[in-house]
Amino acid sequence: MNYADAGVSLARADEAMVGVKKSVRTTFNQGVLGDVGNFGGLFTLNHLGMKDPVLVSSVDGVGTKLKVDIEMGTHELPGQDIVNHCCDDILVQGARPLFFLDYVATGRLEPGVMDKLVAGMAKACRENDLVLIGGETAEMPGFYGPGDYDISGTIVGVVERENIIDGKSIKPGTIILGLPSTGLHTNGYSLARKVLFDVAGYKVDTVVDGMDKSIGEALATPHRSYYPSLIDLCNKKKIQGLAHITGSGYQGNIPRILPDNVDVIIDRTTWDPPMIFKLIQQAGSVEKDEMYSTFNMGMGMLIFIDPADKAEVVAHLEAKGEKWTQIGEVVAGTKQVKFRD
Repeated sequence: MNYADAGVSLARADEAMVGVKKSVRTTFNQGVLGDVGNFGGLFTLNHLGMKDPVLVSSVDGVGTKLKVDIEMGTHELPGQDIVNHCCDDILVQGARPLFFLDYVATGRLEPGVMDKLVAGMAKACRENDLVLIGGETAEMPGFYGPGDYDISGTIVGVVERENIIDGKSIKPGTIILGLPSTGLHTNGYSLARKVLFDVAGYKVDTVVDGMDKSIGEALATPHRSYYPSLIDLCNKKKIQGLAHITGSGYQGNIPRILPDNVDVIIDRTTWDPPMIFKLIQQAGSVEKDEMYSTFNMGMGMLIFIDPADKAEVVAHLEAKGEKWTQIGEVVAGTKQVKFRD
């Protein structure tokens, strides 16, 4: 008996790595020392010319959104999801991304699937000036079902110490701009799948009135990155705080950046949530506040700024093609998130 008899094929792994290595190398820049396949990825900061660099790290996964991608065969999309999600998480502190490492676990390693997964990661890395410097692929027969896989990613970025965004300057009078999401991003899929597929009986190819794409296409749309639009404003110190609306929604993420002496009021009349959110709420009879504590509801990143800087910030956002909305304000309080309807 050998390893292949137990379900782990080194030959399939070698085959998969051919395409993976090509994708990974397309992300390399002058910070990379070495090549694909070393025990550790080497990266130098010398070319950045920074005075007091602070490293910022984060790790995340895509969750049960993978179930949708697996059913639809859109294996190139989860890689984009995980990279963009991680970029947004460190952007909140003003950091630019440096390098990324992925972890992929599956019951049976399929070269065609791995190629697409890593190609998606590489695409997002290039779009965010980020190096895919290493990763791990685990073939685990008996642990994952046929066709199933899970992915996670770890990102390391950097910010000048004086440019760290920590929310400490947020105060009563601060205004909040929202930037649109592309959909659910990577959160709330267990509820969304339960409601849409189990309760409502929709399929991934179902097209509902009022939507220009199928249920599956709407759910599989990749998490977007806000880094290209916001990093210059971060470096210019025009942003008091950023809130990436991910798991736990508004009520869970906004307080993470607030001082203890303020509240946030979000005016829910200032934007119309995309149809996919309305469909989930209606089909599942989900309470409105539950929706906002689970999903981004169409706003993926919130920007806290001084009103005096609004004209400059808005001009920058519009030059980047962003469709911003002023959705709230900061008032005196006790670190609470409140809604205005």
